[in-house]
Amino acid sequence: MPAICNSEKNPVFSRPLALSMLAAPLLVAAAPAPAPELAQVQQHLKGISTMTADFTQEDRNGRVVTGVLTLKQPGKIRFQYEKGVPQLIVADGKSLYFIDYQVRQVQRWPTGNSPLRVLLDPGRDISGYAQVKPTADSRVISVEIHDPKHPEYGRITMVFQKDGTAPAGLKLQGWVALDAQNNRTTIRLASQRFNGPVADSAFRWNDPRTQVRTH
Repeated sequence: MPAICNSEKNPVFSRPLALSMLAAPLLVAAAPAPAPELAQVQQHLKGISTMTADFTQEDRNGRVVTGVLTLKQPGKIRFQYEKGVPQLIVADGKSLYFIDYQVRQVQRWPTGNSPLRVLLDPGRDISGYAQVKPTADSRVISVEIHDPKHPEYGRITMVFQKDGTAPAGLKLQGWVALDAQNNRTTIRLASQRFNGPVADSAFRWNDPRTQVRTH
């Protein structure tokens, strides 16, 4: 798992969940999931052409950073962290990038090699590598992505709340990552807005290695 930052230089920012999702190969072959709930999750994901949300990220030590998430189908996502956090995560429809402006480094992954594909490729059948987990609240659906053949990949659990105003009656509330060392990172979403206008320019970024705008 690549490091997200130099913790000595930036101690508030440690292993964001988004990057935890980037480095693992696409997970497969989880146990069968209850069809109705998983089908509803699939319909929700298919019903999102764009989404924006505020997010709060908490690491295993309780340290918190905030930012704005922007999603546009097909295959585009941006995690814009708060001022003072010199990192950025962007998918441009083909590749997923982690940009560290502090050390002027860029890392790249194919979009399809990440569990973020659940969000970026909603047409894909997720039943082969996801299962619904029981919750104490009937209004909440929890979907776990985990490959038991590769425990080193850890676990990612996405949480949806039933909401009649959202696509397919669900609203993505966030997700939790637990790595092979039992380090937990949590993303919570708020102020979710669906299917509004989002320009393709939202997924452009400045390359710190050259200081020119890329596409």
